[in-house]
Amino acid sequence: MHYAFSPAPVTSVPIAGTEARFPVHRVYCVGRNYEEHAKEMGFTGREPPFFFLKPADAVLVVPAGETGQMPYPSLTGNLHHEIELVVAIGKGGRNIRAADALSHIFGYAVGLDMTRRDLQNDMKKQGRPWCIGKAFDHSAPIGPITPAAELSAPEASAIWLQVNGTDRQRSQVSQLIWNIAETIEHCSAAWELAPGDLIYTGTPEGVGAVVRGDLLEGGIDGLGTLRLQIA
Repeated sequence: MHYAFSPAPVTSVPIAGTEARFPVHRVYCVGRNYEEHAKEMGFTGREPPFFFLKPADAVLVVPAGETGQMPYPSLTGNLHHEIELVVAIGKGGRNIRAADALSHIFGYAVGLDMTRRDLQNDMKKQGRPWCIGKAFDHSAPIGPITPAAELSAPEASAIWLQVNGTDRQRSQVSQLIWNIAETIEHCSAAWELAPGDLIYTGTPEGVGAVVRGDLLEGGIDGLGTLRLQIA
């Protein structure tokens, strides 16, 4: 096949304990999936899950033991952190039942859904899509993927984020409004999931702004930590 120009390289994430890498297909994100975060954003209750997408090349890979560098994005004066459990899909499907969902998971990782909050809020007020607030370059930092067989119960794990050594977010993955299996069920009803998909499952309360020079360190029990500096 002849291309008019060279295709972009495939975005991929390292897999812990192996030289293999996980090629990224799509990046799905769940909005307001922790009750206390929903409340801090002005919402309450167990509303049906909703999703937005980030481009695959928004993924910013942070290798184990390293500190990633994220350039402060353009057009914003209010960049927010959102620590999240990321589910990596290894077997695709449509209309996957929650009872079968865990068999479709390749592994798990620590991720950040970075958000240009001022731009997102402007779009909300105007009834317009959030893409400019959520789907920008480097907006999906992620650490290595741990295979599912090596993490028996991710929903029993603590999830936390510190900025410059001070706690910002701290909760339990068990506090998800829609658990991992339910999230996959809902997502696969709207899109046919494929191997290589990443699902950012939502963030707990405590989101807030970061500025240039800030050091973010977050983690999930069993998945290690993710370190990121805002450059």
